[in-house]
Amino acid sequence: MSFQKRLAAKEFAVLAEMHTPKGINISRLVNDARRLKGRVDAVVVPDMDNGIMRMSALAGGVLLQQQGVETIMHMYCRDRNRMALQGDALAAHVLGIQNIVVADSTDMNESDHSDATPVNDLDEVQLIEALMGLQTGKDMSGFDLDGAPDYTIGCTLTPFTDDKGRDAALLTAEKRVKAGAGYIIVPPIYDVPGSASLLARVNELGVPVIATVFLLKSLAIAQYITNSDPGAGISSDMIRRIRKSPNRELEGIKIAGETILALKENTQGVLIQTLGWEHKLPEILDVAKI
Repeated sequence: MSFQKRLAAKEFAVLAEMHTPKGINISRLVNDARRLKGRVDAVVVPDMDNGIMRMSALAGGVLLQQQGVETIMHMYCRDRNRMALQGDALAAHVLGIQNIVVADSTDMNESDHSDATPVNDLDEVQLIEALMGLQTGKDMSGFDLDGAPDYTIGCTLTPFTDDKGRDAALLTAEKRVKAGAGYIIVPPIYDVPGSASLLARVNELGVPVIATVFLLKSLAIAQYITNSDPGAGISSDMIRRIRKSPNRELEGIKIAGETILALKENTQGVLIQTLGWEHKLPEILDVAKI
């Protein structure tokens, strides 16, 4: 069943994130995709996420499609103007990619190309509107297309650190849904009961909600997230659990799998992020009984 049909049928969707290589060696990307074929509904391919220069998401998405893995391609407003964004969207459709997530652009301050000039010709709402326009056979200037594409378009919930930021993110998400986004991917969830009120408010927007599950690869990473973002929801009990485990790597995998199981109650899917540990995705899915 395709990702689009799974959303329409209100069935739980399992997505995994895979980054393209910083270079041309695609062996790892291809091998990881082969391990996941048939176990996830689609793979999300970020486009130079965190400001790190990599092979484009369009190329990565096509490579995954060639392996028989359905792809969801990120699109950002940071790096391209409206002509390039529309051109890439048309190219993606022709090359077999019909799923697009319009994602929040990350700051360039920590980029490996910090002297690069952000474009931001459009904002995320305008980009969604542009993609919707392409599907009617018109570009942003009103000119007719020779053949119109068809997309399943999603958006992200802007990360936030406090209640004021949460409310602003929800208002922005509402605008994105009104513009045409058909589902929302929310930032990493660590405390499922503690996130119930947030997920309920996102669900009120009337489109499927997909929660991000982030693999805590080590105690140091869990502590860093807790210190840098106290509102992330990593409890002291979870920190203690990882610290006491004789196999901390395995404990992180178990926590991710258990989180996926718990999120089935109030979301329509999950996006698993492993940031370089894509080879561990099958183990996470085993814990989640997927």
